[in-house]
Amino acid sequence: MVRRHLLLFASISLGFILLIAPAANSKLLTVPEGNRNAKQPRIPGASVKRTKQTKSTFDRKYDKILVLLQRDEKLRNKIAKVANIYGIDPLHIVGALVGEHTYNVDAYDRLQSYYVKALSYATGGISFTYGGQDIDAFVQLSEFDKCKELTASFALWSCREAVWEKKFRNKQVAGEKYPNDRFSAVFFQPFYAGQTFGLGQLNPLTALKLTDMVNEVSGYKKLSHQNGEDVYEAIMNPDITLAYVAAALRHSIDTYENIAGFDISENPGITATLYNVGNPDLRARTLASKNMRRKAQGLKPKYPEENYYGWLVNDKLEDLKKLF
Repeated sequence: MVRRHLLLFASISLGFILLIAPAANSKLLTVPEGNRNAKQPRIPGASVKRTKQTKSTFDRKYDKILVLLQRDEKLRNKIAKVANIYGIDPLHIVGALVGEHTYNVDAYDRLQSYYVKALSYATGGISFTYGGQDIDAFVQLSEFDKCKELTASFALWSCREAVWEKKFRNKQVAGEKYPNDRFSAVFFQPFYAGQTFGLGQLNPLTALKLTDMVNEVSGYKKLSHQNGEDVYEAIMNPDITLAYVAAALRHSIDTYENIAGFDISENPGITATLYNVGNPDLRARTLASKNMRRKAQGLKPKYPEENYYGWLVNDKLEDLKKLF
């Protein structure tokens, strides 16, 4: 019942995407557990630098998030509960958390610290702007007119993000020079541009995309770009953010099934990779197109592959399985 409900909702959220996506393979291919790459893909220099600056190592950071998960039964129960609601294995959520806290930030020692940190952001006055221009006014510009007919949150914000990439990124528009950076980094991270926040290390744009699904499935109120405090509560409060983490993973699983013809639900390293790199819809369409060409050439389909982040999750899977 949960599975059918989520797929129905996902099909609504993906409506805009599927209209422009190549047809998925008729036969669904299961991506088996484990890594496709024998060696871990290269870790980005920014992650290496960030870890060195904190006088830590990736091994230490991995151990720290693993210990938090091992010690905190309350957190594990929360993860198991939300995973069940979204119809996914809890290892997908754990994989996302492990990857983020190994390669992005250090984990706090206690779950309570995440609640305390969330309160520090709830002081009011959070707005999404760039150069004095409010995001609400920005998305009313004529360049975004094609997005106006979209109502589902994922389709709407994906459309706006695509317009940013095509019309504004690294361009001068009406006398304003816009940065050569992601939409989420320019408008949606007023504290530390380019960084993500909370237990799930989500960025505000991702939360805005997923708000319809989380509202429908978990009952949390819908988020608005006009209310930055609500958005930051959603990504900082562990109780709410776990629902958004699960929704992101559920969306990736459904997207790869509907667009690329792959069942990735048995491979937490692949879902962790997509959680890390983002934009699963574009990546699924790219893979589908590539495999259509391969099929025409008489070649076997190319399977999704893990990046450095997902590789670690699959490599440590036996550790993570012991949590549940």
